[in-house]
Amino acid sequence: MMTIATARKKSIQPTLARLPPLTSLRAFVATARHLNFLRAAEELHVTSAAVGQQIRLLEDYLGQPLFHRARGQLQLTPAGLALVPGLTDAFDAVLAAMTQFAASDHDLPVRVSVAPSFASKWLIPRLDGLRRAAPGLQVLVEASAQLTDLDTGDADCAIRYGSGAYPGLVVDHLFSEAVVPICSPEFAERYWLRNGPKAIEGVPLLHEDGAEHDHSCPDWNTWLRAEGLSYRLSQGGGFRLNQSSLVIDAALAGQGLGLGKVRLAEAELRAGRLISPFGSPQPVSFSYFFATTATKARLMRVDLFRNWLQAEAKALQAIDEVLTWNTRPDLSIVAAE
Repeated sequence: MMTIATARKKSIQPTLARLPPLTSLRAFVATARHLNFLRAAEELHVTSAAVGQQIRLLEDYLGQPLFHRARGQLQLTPAGLALVPGLTDAFDAVLAAMTQFAASDHDLPVRVSVAPSFASKWLIPRLDGLRRAAPGLQVLVEASAQLTDLDTGDADCAIRYGSGAYPGLVVDHLFSEAVVPICSPEFAERYWLRNGPKAIEGVPLLHEDGAEHDHSCPDWNTWLRAEGLSYRLSQGGGFRLNQSSLVIDAALAGQGLGLGKVRLAEAELRAGRLISPFGSPQPVSFSYFFATTATKARLMRVDLFRNWLQAEAKALQAIDEVLTWNTRPDLSIVAAE
């Protein structure tokens, strides 16, 4: 005679497409280990009711009970005892594989493609903070103004100065940018720049050209018009440089008066090695963005770097909300708190 238990038992030929839900298998392994729904729920960070529901789903799938209560204690049935060794070994193997993967992922450097000016003036000076925030994380900075294919290239992520239109990528806006006249304090004294923008006539000027240049970024004539000055500069004077960082370096060396990007020159301005002798910051259209692929965004090393970068960017706030400038007698920069 067929019993109720044997009548409920199902004949199953398992395949990947027909496996029971992973959540139910995980709930079974945890419950079998503890023989207690509450402790299993604590291990899985769910409720005991959720664990019980998953066990019932697995029992329905298999067509037979896996646990029964005897004298108030949870015990495995013969079917449950038969499942325990294989499933426990399987989950141990999964955990070992994931642990090995996480360790190998963390051991690899996060490869960051970044424009040279941003790398030298903003990112590199902050790497000590990254080391404290993510001990053990290795970073490979690849400084290049060339576009990077994150799907096929070696880079894990990129920091770019642009419009933010990067279709198909995970993109974070970091912060905006503005430009302001910059020079060394000695240069300002030599050319009497404390007298205001009209003193610009005859002053050696620094001009930015090249791949990193934002076409919304004003040149000197555009900047003067925005300041309400009708004076027009001759086209022949000054030095032309192809990176924002070179404008800052030339200004530091006393080679001229440049229109510097505030975020890149900020450390030098705050330290007094550069000053803004006159004028106010003029915002530009481009901003700084972090970008990666959806797949690489899930890598531990990329996630650590991205979280640190977001925290740094949040601390800066938007330029047009934070920074004000004045022309004090010592020609210094003032940041409003």
